[in-house]
Amino acid sequence: MKILLVCLGNICRSPLAEGILQHKAKLAGLDWEVDSAGTNGFHKGEAPHPLSQKVASLHQIDISAQRSRKFKLEDIAHFDKIYAMAADVLIDIQRITKEKFNPQKVELFLNEIHPGKNEDVPDPWYGQEDGYHHVFEIINEACDVIIEKYKQQ
Repeated sequence: MKILLVCLGNICRSPLAEGILQHKAKLAGLDWEVDSAGTNGFHKGEAPHPLSQKVASLHQIDISAQRSRKFKLEDIAHFDKIYAMAADVLIDIQRITKEKFNPQKVELFLNEIHPGKNEDVPDPWYGQEDGYHHVFEIINEACDVIIEKYKQQ
């Protein structure tokens, strides 16, 4: 299974999701490829936000080696499942992939725990540390569902 998690800058939400899902997949004995990307490319090559790293570390997950990258057209063919962290990110993915967009492959991340509600993972970028803890908990819950859903594949 190859899963890509996508947000805007690839320094807050999607690096956390990548780290959490990789951690859970490893614990479950799954040989999954998990990656993350951002649609705006503003932070290309940067490490995850310090508060994302801190919150992950508090849960024994090290995301410090991750580096932000821009979502690219080739990602649509390479990955089995692509999760957008928010509606604006989903629109960006559609814009980037154009006619190659596959709605069976790409969906909003939180639809895994709240099917059909099309909710965004809140962007903690402008807030305080407690927002990063909240985002961690939401992502952690969705990653549990993803592991259960796809562990047989």
